Amino acid sequence: MIPLSTRMRPDNLDYFVGQEHFMYPGSLLYSAIKNKTFDSAIFYGPSGTGKTTLARIIAKEMDSNFTEINASTTGTKELKELIENAKLRFYGLENRTTYVYIDEFHRWNKLQQDSLLKALEEGVLRFIGSTTENPYFSINNAVLSRVRNVYEFKRLESSQVRKLLMRALTDKEKGFGNLNIKYEEEALDILADLANGDGRVALDTLGFIIDNLDLLNPITRELVAEAMQRKIGFYDKGDDRYNLLSALQKSIRGSDPDAAIHYLARLVDGGADLQMIGRRLLVIASEDIGMAYPSAISIVTACVQASLMVGYPEAVINLSQAVILLASSPKSNTACAAYEAALSDLQTRHIDDVPDHLKDAHYKGARDRGIGDAYKYPHAFGGYVRQQYLPDNLYHEGVKYYKPTDNGSESSFKKFLERLEEQHDRNHQG
Repeated sequence: MIPLSTRMRPDNLDYFVGQEHFMYPGSLLYSAIKNKTFDSAIFYGPSGTGKTTLARIIAKEMDSNFTEINASTTGTKELKELIENAKLRFYGLENRTTYVYIDEFHRWNKLQQDSLLKALEEGVLRFIGSTTENPYFSINNAVLSRVRNVYEFKRLESSQVRKLLMRALTDKEKGFGNLNIKYEEEALDILADLANGDGRVALDTLGFIIDNLDLLNPITRELVAEAMQRKIGFYDKGDDRYNLLSALQKSIRGSDPDAAIHYLARLVDGGADLQMIGRRLLVIASEDIGMAYPSAISIVTACVQASLMVGYPEAVINLSQAVILLASSPKSNTACAAYEAALSDLQTRHIDDVPDHLKDAHYKGARDRGIGDAYKYPHAFGGYVRQQYLPDNLYHEGVKYYKPTDNGSESSFKKFLERLEEQHDRNHQG
């Protein structure tokens, strides 16, 4: 039986859901597809967000030969055969470029990835690679340099997932529109939320429920909870997960470990996803603790990674350690505030160029232009030497973005920077 998520895949851009940050009527990608000028791309993001669906729509719109392979099951031999067949089409009577979609592209090693380079340069192949891994770490630079764009796919919003579910319930050709399925509105809301931005999970869960449903009965919240094997405590108790996450962060920021643990327990009891809690704790470690206890981010990262490896129910032990550590740590938001201040300047005022002595001087002719000449290498002066780093106008204004506190470990960083200032003042006076 074909999964519902596969049956419901749209075959044109008008029915594609999500990724509005780069896919909308009039966007460059949308226009490139419609104008048949699309070249090659990397699609990067979580599962169930539309990477394969969009690749197939592109292939159809481009009216070209399309081949789809998975890097985990396709080796170098099969790839060479694919390229040879593509050459026959390109240089033969068809004179057509072949589009190849390679799912899980990051699974190929460097040699396999590099085998595409010549075909890409000659135009024999146009390539769409999808990956759940960060392509800037998992894909060779030589491949990235020959691909026009890297598009990051984001998890679908609950409203977008619900749109997919409603389409499946009403579509009479691909979905269940002919069955007149009854459902509780809240049941679809819960299913859309619990799918955690994964359209495939939502649709296949709906398909599983309907395939095993007495059609005289409606789809209920209890059936959704059973199918997902997840708690729905948020809905039973009237809690909002985002309110609980907010309360958790504010309790940690307020150094109240008891309240923080309380909200963690409510999140877990309500069925919150481990990644949802983990992401918030990682943000807190830098936003609210930051330089007051720099090791917090490393410890919390270890706790979050451990919780993901262990899974519920024992994962709560790792999360509890992270929450109590954060709530009991000294607090500083200076790292976050420094970035926001620097960004505000960039967005609201003119900023001078990078000083010449800081510019890259590793190319022929740089020294002839005075680039890099005046740079002083701090390690040659015992680890520190006074020189200008900010652009001219910011430097002459004496702009300070980082304003350290006396909280926790940050006091030692503050004293270090103050000693450097005092040393400069003494030398300047002398």
